[in-house]
Amino acid sequence: MTYIITTPLYYVNDKPHLGSVYTTLICDSIARYNRLMGKEVIFITGVDEHGLKIQRTASQKGIPPDQHCDEISSIFYKNWKQWNISFSSFIRTSSINHKKIVYEFYNRVKKTGDIYIGIQKGWYCVGCEEFKDNPDNSPETLCPIHRKKLEYKNEENLFFRLSKYQKQIENIVNKEGFIEPKERRNEIISFVKKGLKDFSISRTNLTWGIPVPDKSDHTFYVWFDALLGYVSALSLNEDDPSLTKSISSGWPASLHLIGKDILRFHAIYWPAMLLSAGMAPPTKIIGHGFLTREGQKMGKSLGNVLDPDLLLEKYGEDAVRWFLLKDILLGSDGDFQHKRFVDIVNNDLANTIGNLLNRTTSMSCKWFNKSVPDISNNKEVILSELSKKMIKEYINYFNNNQLDLASNLVLNYAIKINLYLNENEPWSLIKNDESIDEVKIIIYNVLESIRIIGLLLNPLLPNLSNKIDNQLGKLYKKDQPWINQLEWGLTPEGNELPSPIPIITKLEYE
Repeated sequence: MTYIITTPLYYVNDKPHLGSVYTTLICDSIARYNRLMGKEVIFITGVDEHGLKIQRTASQKGIPPDQHCDEISSIFYKNWKQWNISFSSFIRTSSINHKKIVYEFYNRVKKTGDIYIGIQKGWYCVGCEEFKDNPDNSPETLCPIHRKKLEYKNEENLFFRLSKYQKQIENIVNKEGFIEPKERRNEIISFVKKGLKDFSISRTNLTWGIPVPDKSDHTFYVWFDALLGYVSALSLNEDDPSLTKSISSGWPASLHLIGKDILRFHAIYWPAMLLSAGMAPPTKIIGHGFLTREGQKMGKSLGNVLDPDLLLEKYGEDAVRWFLLKDILLGSDGDFQHKRFVDIVNNDLANTIGNLLNRTTSMSCKWFNKSVPDISNNKEVILSELSKKMIKEYINYFNNNQLDLASNLVLNYAIKINLYLNENEPWSLIKNDESIDEVKIIIYNVLESIRIIGLLLNPLLPNLSNKIDNQLGKLYKKDQPWINQLEWGLTPEGNELPSPIPIITKLEYE
């Protein structure tokens, strides 16, 4: 079975921010894990390039919208490569292939009688590309997310009969596991209970969008267009893309991972549109929280936006990934605190894992001719049972997308192995020739534990995992199932070890 995971399709009004990096890193880890578990994975990311917000942004820069989109989209693509994101498909909604899928989908929905012409009146947030409640009907009312004034619109639009799917959407959103976390699920259930209203799927007086084929002066509403990027990405590389080919490539999506602010579009509008077109809704939607900085919402006006490019350049991929994946509960808001970031990276990666590897390989190289000691198959029962139990919990956490718990589990295992090493003191035992066999067993057990730690870090910190493997003499086998390599006792005795080098540098406080 194909596992399809998607990030949101990011707006190209500006280059990637830390929040979009956070979302993409989570998807990357989940995608890597599922590949390691033997699944065929399609990891979709990309950019949403249409709409009034993009048109105005380009206008402010004094360039055509397509030129602006080319510039920002290339930055997203380059950034994801720099962050070592293992995506399968990068979709741009301005592509010809995407436009073809949008037209096919529209025609399907139109044939069901779910599209009609009407007048849309109300207050609109250009930043959200969404109509907002404004009970006071005041031009001074601000969008609660963007803190900008709403704009009043009164225009002819095409509408989608969302109300027709009230019962079906109720059944979908009430299904256990469809929306996570629980508080987001409850919000959507409450919203649906109030009664679904039809929504507009076109705009007039907007040139930067996909034209509606049978309605002059109308372009498709950015959300109707953008959500279909998840489908068009599946036949992106086809010479003759089609909706049928996209569906046969593995649809429905297994997981949409998005910010909580766009959950309503994905959990309500999107499933209804798919049902109208005779397609299956996605299997699961996770709405994660927002990132703040030192307890404050990040914003350009506040001057506290964290540039992910600078973070990557200064601290490296492993440090940022570890902090974001390990320290933030998926679904909850997270706060980037510089001191905590430095402390966590230094304590967890440099001290607990990195130092454990470095000092153990150093002892093994010094005492056993630069190789793994020969222990005559005298394996450690206690540590093997500890490892087996930990791996079972790790797999359960990852299967439930609990990356923070999986990360902390690996860290706690490393802490226990450090304790085992310190309690057994091989540096003292080596002074007694009669204890050499005991020293060999201790060193082997720690090296074997580190091998397993490295394997478990693979979906979380692929770069650091590779460094650990190199320091162990390149033991990981890409042609063998990852799950089988987690079995205890697979480090070959006598395996040659390279000269020990630190795998991660301690960070400095600013």
